[in-house]
Amino acid sequence: MALTGRAGLIALAGAVLVVLAPQPGLVFALLLGLLAVLIGVDLALAGSVRALRFQRQGDNALRLGDSAEVTLLVENPGTRRVRGRLRDAWAPSVRATPREQPVDVPPGERRRIVFRLSPLRRGDHQAVAVTVRAFGPLGIAARQGSHQVPWSVRVLPPFLSRRHLPSRLAKLRELDGRHPALVRGQGTEFDSLREYVAGDDVRSIDWRATARRHDVVVRTWRPERDRRVLIVLDTGRTSAGRVGVDPTSGDPTGWPRLDWSMDAALLLAALAAKAGDRVDFLAHDRAVRAWVSGASRTETLSALVNAMAPLEAELVEADAPGMVAAVLTRARRRCLVVLLTDLNAAALEEGLLPVLPQLSARHQVLVAAVADPRVAELTAGRDGAEQVYDAAAAEKLRGERRRITARLRRHGVEVVDALPEDAAPALADAYLALKAAGRL
Repeated sequence: MALTGRAGLIALAGAVLVVLAPQPGLVFALLLGLLAVLIGVDLALAGSVRALRFQRQGDNALRLGDSAEVTLLVENPGTRRVRGRLRDAWAPSVRATPREQPVDVPPGERRRIVFRLSPLRRGDHQAVAVTVRAFGPLGIAARQGSHQVPWSVRVLPPFLSRRHLPSRLAKLRELDGRHPALVRGQGTEFDSLREYVAGDDVRSIDWRATARRHDVVVRTWRPERDRRVLIVLDTGRTSAGRVGVDPTSGDPTGWPRLDWSMDAALLLAALAAKAGDRVDFLAHDRAVRAWVSGASRTETLSALVNAMAPLEAELVEADAPGMVAAVLTRARRRCLVVLLTDLNAAALEEGLLPVLPQLSARHQVLVAAVADPRVAELTAGRDGAEQVYDAAAAEKLRGERRRITARLRRHGVEVVDALPEDAAPALADAYLALKAAGRL
């Protein structure tokens, strides 16, 4: 039961009468009895909220930054009209609007109520409860009850770097021989023979063909297809930091580094699938959080976004030996391992670097990291002692990233360290460069 504002006004008027009456006790008792009777009558005539039946329809998935509509069907099998307010409760980050809606369902009928969801976070979001408050005809009191009406909406990564895909596909077509540009290098597929011209690599000379033709002939190559690319996403504590500006909401506090890494991984996966390569995905911190393998080239992106959607950064130090062991267990043949992590010197020196030789000995490794643009801004500060200290700390951090990058490259690891908006295209370019050099 719930009392309305009208009941409060009646009580206030009664209090005034009690104060002005010559026999306050008697008047108070009469008014209290009258109010109790009115409340009882109002409750008795109000529609039953327990008897209501609910059903949901609408969207089950959307990309972060988009909106979805969820329809709630309210059926009244009772004998009295249900008239009042309805609230469909979701987590605040889902931003369900409107928060409340009027409801008026005659006996034996049903009504359709639409709520719009505009989530702020990825992941699976569950409806909490549907609460209905049904007023009586006097509007003094109301019946109130809640119902569990399950519904789940999965919010997928937005894949904002999709706009870079056409330009990278054009570069891929050049490498693939659809344009006249052909590449040569170890590990590529043989394409054709042609006459030697100045500047050609002498290692590409085909001596048997040269002897037969009595002219110097070189081999031309095209990039191999059906290579394997294993994308490894670090979901440890370093992926929780917010950098840049949130591109879906404009929030200056930034987007989690994990989400920037996901965006780069999706562009790489789309490009590799178009190139005819097989793409697998592993998310790991201290345990395997997600694993996608064996998806067809047309289903790769769908499989990846669904695997990424519920992932959150875990506030624990990543287990680098465990991650390397998981990669080596799942990738028996040589492939390109793309590790999306942060170039945090302390974390890498204690975790990844000691076990990196095990990985780089069997696979081509590429480490991609998202840099914080705020660090570059701080290095320019010179106004006052505080800014000078901040600049010194920022410059020290940049030096540590350069040092750890050099150490990784000494192990034969390719490194991409780019600002948030540039991370995805930079990673795609690094993949194309490796493919052009025949190093996959």
